[in-house]
Amino acid sequence: MRFVFTMLSLIWANVVFAAPVQLGIDVLAARKFDVLRDKRVAIITNQTGVDSSGTHLVDVLRSNEVKLVKLFSPEHGLYGVKDEKVADSVDTKTGLPVISLYGKTRKPTRQMLQGVDVLVFDIQDIGTRFYTYISTMGECMTACAENDVTFVVLDRPNPISGVRIDGPLADEKHLGFTAWKPIPVVHGMTVGELATMFNAEYKINAKLIVIPMEGWKRSMYWDDTGAKWINPSPNMRSPTQALLYPALGLLESSNVSVGRGTETPFELLGAPYIDADRFAEALTRLNLPGIEFTSEKWTPVNTVHKFNNKPCQGVRVKLTGRDKFQPVTTGCAIAWTLNKLYPDQWSGKELVKMLQNDKAAVEVLALDDPTKARSLWADDLRKWIVLRDKYLIYRD
Repeated sequence: MRFVFTMLSLIWANVVFAAPVQLGIDVLAARKFDVLRDKRVAIITNQTGVDSSGTHLVDVLRSNEVKLVKLFSPEHGLYGVKDEKVADSVDTKTGLPVISLYGKTRKPTRQMLQGVDVLVFDIQDIGTRFYTYISTMGECMTACAENDVTFVVLDRPNPISGVRIDGPLADEKHLGFTAWKPIPVVHGMTVGELATMFNAEYKINAKLIVIPMEGWKRSMYWDDTGAKWINPSPNMRSPTQALLYPALGLLESSNVSVGRGTETPFELLGAPYIDADRFAEALTRLNLPGIEFTSEKWTPVNTVHKFNNKPCQGVRVKLTGRDKFQPVTTGCAIAWTLNKLYPDQWSGKELVKMLQNDKAAVEVLALDDPTKARSLWADDLRKWIVLRDKYLIYRD
């Protein structure tokens, strides 16, 4: 009996006191900021750039006598509260200039990088191609390569896991800020891995240093990491919404509401022209894995996005099995259903703006069975798996 009690105590201790994932910022601190010593350092970050204790990168660097000279901010600004273009400013806490890379320019200029030896990137991504932080990273890497500035990435978890991949590769003609390179909608990589790929595969040739995490495994979702969730943008309020985003965000360029202006963005999808019960029933009949649809009515308020103060009908989307969930197939099945039920009201031609693949956008809507959509990009995913494998940092 004593042996059993001892074993149970040890198991419980391991569960309760298991070390969380050490983020790139934690590992850099353990290395005593070796790559930043005696350098003039700029950072590009936002509210998510914190260590495992919740201390922000700015405070971590300043308290360890790193010479911080300049701040850059991505979409939504340095503190992640803006949902529009962001102007340059001055950080009230440090007095340092904050240069926006989501205003007049999206790539640091030579002048902006003057007096900088190292630019550090520390921003939480969510694993979806059209979430713009990885595009900002790519633009910064390119600018650093052109101006002989070292680029350091402090790696962070992919919150929807490092094994899930889905969706077609972006066409060359659609490359831009929501598709920086021809990668699938759900890429299954960390920012550090993507940086390594961008640098080698696309011949950026920056002086790149990735500070990897410790303890992160590819199968981990956010709640497996021990890290506290901080909204990476105003409408990305939970790990669940991050997982639903590549499905519902896929449709956001069309004339539907995805729940912005409510308490649960990216958990709702509808429009004033939709009948909630009819729509929910049609989606439920598809029997999509890992997901459930229930009819719902709402009115978006205080939003610059679609249908502000206009009653909407549609569905609430609930995860029932995240390992089975196929986000891009789900998004395309919703698009197919909208096209069948509301061909004269739904702007189906807009699907390509987020899918960013002309062939797939046409073929999805022509399918007899939308649950088979993944077969349309099976060849793309096979190519991606081979390419991606060359740049994986974490193999477990």
